[in-house]
Amino acid sequence: MAKGILGRKVGMTQLFTEDGKLIPVTVIEAGPCVVVQKKTVETDGYNAIQVAFGDVKETRVNKPLKGHFAKAGVQPKRYVREFRVDNVDEYQVGQEIFADIFAEGEAVDVTGISKGKGFAGAIKRHGFARGPMAHGSKYHRRVGSLGAKGPARVFKGRPLPGRMGGERVTVQNLQVVKVDRERNLLVIKGSVPGNKNSLLIIKPSVKA
Repeated sequence: MAKGILGRKVGMTQLFTEDGKLIPVTVIEAGPCVVVQKKTVETDGYNAIQVAFGDVKETRVNKPLKGHFAKAGVQPKRYVREFRVDNVDEYQVGQEIFADIFAEGEAVDVTGISKGKGFAGAIKRHGFARGPMAHGSKYHRRVGSLGAKGPARVFKGRPLPGRMGGERVTVQNLQVVKVDRERNLLVIKGSVPGNKNSLLIIKPSVKA
């Protein structure tokens, strides 16, 4: 059964394992999420559940979404996302999904919007090597050759300076270190994309 949950990045800290090793971890407030809609092959062409997460003032929700939540008998939420599932019948509209759908030691993929870095040069953005830093060089951190002499143009996809970050990023195969059902917390080994309080999507790892 496919599964997934929405969460909010709380921040990073560190834990000690039983054998005394220190590991960096990210704390995620995962859920509770509520099922707003069920989609089936017959009605929509695929099986999925639509889940909502995060409290929000009703004044911040537009009329179509208010009607959507009212139809499901659910209080308006800030975020709505879909998860593909094998069997829709295992879920009911209004059902809550908690952090304990994942277990300690399980591998997960975490998706979020990476931190925006603003305009960055080719060295920071793409890892280019710099030129000689001697006084006579005059070519320290610039891009380098922009393409072939024959076509006399810059090829599409050429790594160049530009806006860096602020993109959808998935970090794969992260380990769940701890699950706290009472406080709806997932503690995951390593770092995940995004700023504090940003939305995260946690799914079972495709590589596990």
